[in-house]
Amino acid sequence: MSDVVLKHLEAAAIFSVLGLLVFALAFAIMSKLSPFSIRKEIEHDQNTALAILIGSVILGIAHIIASAITG
Repeated sequence: MSDVVLKHLEAAAIFSVLGLLVFALAFAIMSKLSPFSIRKEIEHDQNTALAILIGSVILGIAHIIASAITG
């Protein structure tokens, strides 16, 4: 493969790892700041509103990460 392709693959791998780390950090902060267990509320209590809220936050973080990567 050419050097350009390898550089793009390397950049994609680095940004993927960084994006996953930022996502994990954001989810950990949300879990620590909430006064209840997010997992218990969604899995056991079937709290649909909380699941939609967490999904929205995840999509927002993904959008921010994608915008940061593309410039």
